[in-house]
Amino acid sequence: MRILILGGGILGRLIAEALRGEFEVTIIEKDELRAQTLSEGGLNVVQGDFSYTATLLKAGIDRADLLVITTMDLGTIKKTVYVVRSNNKDIPIVTVLPEGTTLESFKEDLKASFEADLAIDYAITPMDALRDALLRVIHRIGEKKNLNLLLKKLRELRESADTLGIIMHDNPDPDSIASATALAAIAQTLGFKTKIFHGGGEITHHENRAFINLLGIELTKVSRGGSYEIKRMPFLALVDCQPNGNLTILEDADLEKIKIVIDHHQILQHLSELLPEDAFTDIRPEVNSASAILAEYLRGMNYPLTPPALATALFYGIYVDTKKFSKLSPVDLKAIEFLAGKVDYEVLDKIEHPDISTETAEILARAILNRRMYKNVVISNVGFIKNRDALAEAADFLLRLEGITTVLVFGIVEDYIEMSARTRDVRVNIGKVMKDAFGGEIGSGGGHARAGGGARIPLGLFKLAKDKNSLLRLAEEAITEKFLEALNIKEG
Repeated sequence: MRILILGGGILGRLIAEALRGEFEVTIIEKDELRAQTLSEGGLNVVQGDFSYTATLLKAGIDRADLLVITTMDLGTIKKTVYVVRSNNKDIPIVTVLPEGTTLESFKEDLKASFEADLAIDYAITPMDALRDALLRVIHRIGEKKNLNLLLKKLRELRESADTLGIIMHDNPDPDSIASATALAAIAQTLGFKTKIFHGGGEITHHENRAFINLLGIELTKVSRGGSYEIKRMPFLALVDCQPNGNLTILEDADLEKIKIVIDHHQILQHLSELLPEDAFTDIRPEVNSASAILAEYLRGMNYPLTPPALATALFYGIYVDTKKFSKLSPVDLKAIEFLAGKVDYEVLDKIEHPDISTETAEILARAILNRRMYKNVVISNVGFIKNRDALAEAADFLLRLEGITTVLVFGIVEDYIEMSARTRDVRVNIGKVMKDAFGGEIGSGGGHARAGGGARIPLGLFKLAKDKNSLLRLAEEAITEKFLEALNIKEG
């Protein structure tokens, strides 16, 4: 790009030096001595008055792609714009304006002076530029606040131990896995040895398996409560989960070791009572992915995302939890911008389009065949299954049906009724619906307000049913009643 900078004073020189090597830059400077000094400094200079046609033509106004006016004299700016537009009607013009002059008032002044509409593309006043610069600094400081608190906490912990256990929710998704991996990377820069844990069943969702295998992520599955591996950890960090949520591998005695909680779901009940007083918490329900929060930390640390596995993991985590980038907060957007140039897109394509297992296909078929509709709500019972992750895939699929805005799919996995819910109804807080319907004494439920939710209920008294068909019928009746009641929909 060819850029003409009109004026070789302090501002013009600084701009030219900043752009040198990236663009073809020419300065037009009237003062002969200053022009010579700029030229001796290695800059391309045309000596002359830039408000004259001859000087502009000598500098190549007809071939330039951008023109920057750096003088603060309003009369000179007006004359220059008129002369420029007489020789090049299309070139974008950026100008500095004196304090108190707006772009609109300047255009009116131009029109009155020359009886013509003369286009000015961009105008900057010193106070506006100073304000914008200060706001950028303030935002950067704000973004680093949580990072600095996290690093402070990690340094405190490192003084007494060098091992950190990172715990995800049961049946972790890409957002949870990527976030845990990123926190492990941050902790390792401070000398920690880390291990990432999850409960629930084996990770069987075909995209999630591809995600873990292709990116080489190491996870440890542990059993519910009393796990030796959890017990031997001096400190624990929770990522994309909270106690009382979809988290079964911790006992009450483990809660005092929780020193870090990072999540983007709404705060669950009595969290402050469950955690130690000195725990670091960064819980942001307004953000649509935990991966975006961790990417913000990495950006603040200037963390080198090479090789690209971690950047690819976080990018995909955001992609999944924001419904393919359809629901983005400012934090999510900044994270995407930070990660985009560091992603391995070939690996990303393989993750997004893996082969589907026969079991998942059968569960999808059951979800379609067994669906029951209540206005714009679909509830489907897929029966006894081993692959819990297929529930989420089935819910995503049913939500694509015409006229359907909210979906609940459930099945029985071992000794639990497992559920997955989705909505695209902006009036429905699906996380709250699942919590109201299935949380508390009967089980655990929750999720994100505008994305998806899940729940788990121990079979308990349902086990007394005489046969499997009776068990499924009783479960379906109870779940349907509770879910519709939470949605304020009458069955019928």
